[in-house]
Amino acid sequence: MTTLVTGAAGFIGFHVSQRLLARGEPVIGLDNFNDYYSVQLKRDRIAKLGKEHGNGFHMVEADFADEGVIRQALERLDFDRIVHLGAQAGVRYSIENPFAYARSNLLGHLNLLEIARARRSSHLVYASSSSVYGGNETLPFRVEDRVDHPLSLYAATKKSDELMSETYAHLYRLPQTGLRFFTVYGPWGRPDMAMWLFVKAIYAGEPINVFGEGNMRRDFTYIDDIVTGVVAALDNPPPDDGGAKAGGSKAPHRLYNIGNHKSEELSRMIELIEEACGRKAQKRLMPMQPGDVRETYADISAIERDLGFAPETTIDVGIPRFVDWYRSYHGV
Repeated sequence: MTTLVTGAAGFIGFHVSQRLLARGEPVIGLDNFNDYYSVQLKRDRIAKLGKEHGNGFHMVEADFADEGVIRQALERLDFDRIVHLGAQAGVRYSIENPFAYARSNLLGHLNLLEIARARRSSHLVYASSSSVYGGNETLPFRVEDRVDHPLSLYAATKKSDELMSETYAHLYRLPQTGLRFFTVYGPWGRPDMAMWLFVKAIYAGEPINVFGEGNMRRDFTYIDDIVTGVVAALDNPPPDDGGAKAGGSKAPHRLYNIGNHKSEELSRMIELIEEACGRKAQKRLMPMQPGDVRETYADISAIERDLGFAPETTIDVGIPRFVDWYRSYHGV
């Protein structure tokens, strides 16, 4: 059973591809290798997949936001299931470059829906985000909560993706699962994320910018736990039985939070990084950035109930693993 994984050169897409390939399942990876962050890092991820899994992995370099290009790139390839993880990421960058988000996250998502519809795919799993909860002050965030007040365009595009998916599930009975990821971190992570930026600055002897005056909390989720949740979702498409699913849909469409179910103080994360690096950080306290939220905290009861999802990796274990990988990759 071949799976198409979009954003295969990205952080989560790389790890999901690796897990599926390790199970002996062929993967078609799709990515346009944009330069939002290091293209070399993306190519290194893909090189690792090719080296370790050979002919089981087939890479397609194309832009899924371009309807003509993506149709031509995929027309001769056979696949059934789709894991759509490709997107223009980043809350803060969406303020600087909003059109990139409209193109990749809205038009791109629509293109994947059309591909899944035309091929009668058995399941489309796609990436949403905890950002959809916006300024929600009720903790933990539940999939049943209203998410009508996004604080960034990035969040608005992810909410829009959920709405488009609901429409396709209703009209075409296309089985789909949307996953609201909560602050994913780990080896082969993203250079624009705080954890990477902090480690990089500490080893360079530079100060770290601690936004929100340090009074922020995040539900940090280790990449291995995220991948376990993604694959469990992929293996269990929602039934088209007219019953209410997680998130409220009566079509074959579910929404799940996928997090660690533990909100951690930013200061605790920094302490663990300092311990793993063996150096103290020079902290520069900064105000909240536009589009940021003060705290995230996932209620994962729905995905626990339906898929048996149970995250296992605490930040006490996961952060040192990330720092070890960072040192190895950069030769620090």
